[in-house]
Amino acid sequence: MRRRSSSSASWRSSTDKRRSESVRFDEFGFAFTNRREQKLHHRCHDYYPQLSLVRVKELCELLSYWNGASFICKSQIDRFIRMGIPPSLRGRVWKCLLNVDGVRECSDFNYQTCLLEVRGPLVDLGVSEYGILSAIATLSDTQNDLGLNQRQLSGSNENCYSIDEITLFRQIALDLRSFPTHQSLMGQSSEAIEGQAKLFRVLVAYAKYNPQVGYMSYIAAVLLMHLGEEEAFWALTALLDKSKYLAELFDLSLTVQHQVKVFDQFLKHRKARLSKHLDSAGVLLVHFVMPWFLTLFTSLPCWDSVLAVWDLIILQLQAVFRTALTIIELLEPRLMELNDEGAMLPLLLRVPVDVLVSALWKTEVQDWELKCMNSLVLD
Repeated sequence: MRRRSSSSASWRSSTDKRRSESVRFDEFGFAFTNRREQKLHHRCHDYYPQLSLVRVKELCELLSYWNGASFICKSQIDRFIRMGIPPSLRGRVWKCLLNVDGVRECSDFNYQTCLLEVRGPLVDLGVSEYGILSAIATLSDTQNDLGLNQRQLSGSNENCYSIDEITLFRQIALDLRSFPTHQSLMGQSSEAIEGQAKLFRVLVAYAKYNPQVGYMSYIAAVLLMHLGEEEAFWALTALLDKSKYLAELFDLSLTVQHQVKVFDQFLKHRKARLSKHLDSAGVLLVHFVMPWFLTLFTSLPCWDSVLAVWDLIILQLQAVFRTALTIIELLEPRLMELNDEGAMLPLLLRVPVDVLVSALWKTEVQDWELKCMNSLVLD
């Protein structure tokens, strides 16, 4: 029976590999699921005209002498982000804005040493980081066995892994499916296997670096699309360490519901009439704001709108609330015409991406507003 199961698994793996290799991908690396999708190019709306070679050269020069403490540098990068960052330079822009090299140099944490320590338990389990998805069942069985042994025995575990480590490995393995249609994570191609291993390593290392923060697979996956592996880890560290707004979204002691409550108060402050209308219709913000926050808006159907939002969030880290407010303002006229939760929620989950980016730059959110709303929630 085991031979048949192994043969069946091998056949499925080879079939999945052939299928993933025959799939066509768009310019962002996402798979086309049907022919109609290939014609629509739904993930791209070409918000920005292509930068001239002169502008690209100017941006490269700015990045070459970048100084994060310089007002001139910051105002210049703001101007370029408004014009649109060329895809080939986005990783360099994010690295500069997040001061990735500076964060790495100032930290006592060593990424490569951490990975060596993580590989010990994996080897003891007979699990490879390059086949972590196929090891979920093994991790689940080991987790259950360790839990049972801990209840029955009070002695120390003879293995070099703990139930906490197994739980962490298993949870992160499940979270590797963040973008199942992206070329770097889809199927069993060599690129996908390497991409899954990179994402696993970054998430495990960050969980070791900061146990108080949950698993941010969507954020780490997007960073890996634009940066090298270790660069993505330090960018993730900088992104969450620099801004309490982002850190608190994923802080296990606060939970994301806290930030949803803060945004609820913020909406009552900015859009009192609309907030009252949503309440009367029985629409809970947690049903649509939480998916936005937990994925940092990567659930938007248009990927260049996602990247434009990320550019702004990395430039101005309170822009998570700014983006959510912009979406709701765009939908406000249609929402006010509806009185049923069943009609409102689908609308709130279908973001008007064709006008989002232009509207985003017109929306202002002040830091003092968020501090006041946070105080109201805590009181």
